[in-house]
Amino acid sequence: MNNKYLIIYNEIVEKIKNNELEPGTLLPSENDLKEQYETSRETIRKALNLLAQNGYIQKVRGKGSIVIDMGKFDFPVSGLVSFKELAEKMGGKSKTIVKELSLLSKPDSYVRQQLQLTGKDQVWNVVRIREIAGKKIILDKDYLVKKHIPHLTEEICADSIYQYIENVLNLKISFAKKEIIVEEPTEEDRALLDLEGFHNIVVIKNYVYLEDASLFQYTESRHRPDKFRFVDFARRTQL
Repeated sequence: MNNKYLIIYNEIVEKIKNNELEPGTLLPSENDLKEQYETSRETIRKALNLLAQNGYIQKVRGKGSIVIDMGKFDFPVSGLVSFKELAEKMGGKSKTIVKELSLLSKPDSYVRQQLQLTGKDQVWNVVRIREIAGKKIILDKDYLVKKHIPHLTEEICADSIYQYIENVLNLKISFAKKEIIVEEPTEEDRALLDLEGFHNIVVIKNYVYLEDASLFQYTESRHRPDKFRFVDFARRTQL
């Protein structure tokens, strides 16, 4: 039967939607599913591939196919939103862990290039882990030019840097350029995030400007792929 893989796919989807298969559940092995549905391994693989493509399962090396949480968080690509603002909108329990706060007197060539530095500017280096519902799922690596942000503390970084910039320093954050890529996790990603065998990570690179068009921040925000849905509003314009 040519569409048997669709029947298997729909049955598993229905179980996931009815919470018969909860997030984190490990599906039976391909061999067990083959026997359960009395079909070929190829048919089972087609059904599993379709489940993975549509976001119902994640194939994890060394484990198998795991049901993933369909309640993904909407992450606005076009907006400039702090994690604190996003967490408050999402509801639920969230936490920011400040892994590192240091002042780079001599930023390396990569940081200087990203921030377009030409003089002897010092740069704040902030590494923060974002935890939602008990899972460490975002690693934020921020570089901020000290001449614009003269003072930073762990308390400020654990709360909201943007809130501090706008409400204490009275600076206006204006716009950002963004780049989104998907890459393999680094050793640092695996050490600091709960990746649970995921072999891809979504990286959003932000170049953030003040009202006077000064580039004051470069950020690499590294997201576990199963927890976010990146959304935008687009209006068609003819080129």
